[in-house]
Amino acid sequence: MDISQIALKSDKRPLMLEAAMRQHQYRKDSLIEILNTAQELYGYLDKDLLLYISKSLHLPPSHVYGVASFYNLFKLSKPGVHVVSCCLGTACYVKDAEDILSAIEREFNVRRGETDVENRISLFITRCIGACAMAPNVVINGEVIGKAMKQAVVNRIKAMLGGKIVEAR
Repeated sequence: MDISQIALKSDKRPLMLEAAMRQHQYRKDSLIEILNTAQELYGYLDKDLLLYISKSLHLPPSHVYGVASFYNLFKLSKPGVHVVSCCLGTACYVKDAEDILSAIEREFNVRRGETDVENRISLFITRCIGACAMAPNVVINGEVIGKAMKQAVVNRIKAMLGGKIVEAR
């Protein structure tokens, strides 16, 4: 596969990805750094991009996909306009993060790991964001909301989406 197949010629991202791989000398042990660069450039890691990285680093596609799918950091499909991540690490889980996650799923008709049909919101789970003292944690568009409460999170998302806000109980 030629790098020009990944994007239009006016798109500089393929050249930037190639430069990153060259900087890492196409080393197999640089896979995570290269996947991270690719995601920063493209926003997510689609099948063609993973195959390109696989061929460039002389790694089996199953290995590249395995690494990309193992880490919650990497997105394998295009996220919605807004991204919500709920932490389900131990501290967050015991403080009812699952209830917050379920409320988001119900209220916005989106399932964990997916994007709603209107492409407005993606809902992801993560195992730990390293803010256990603030559990439960929800990350909305990169902003951490510690000691999150179900209705407050739902209202925050509604406001972000331009919807009606319900008074917290």
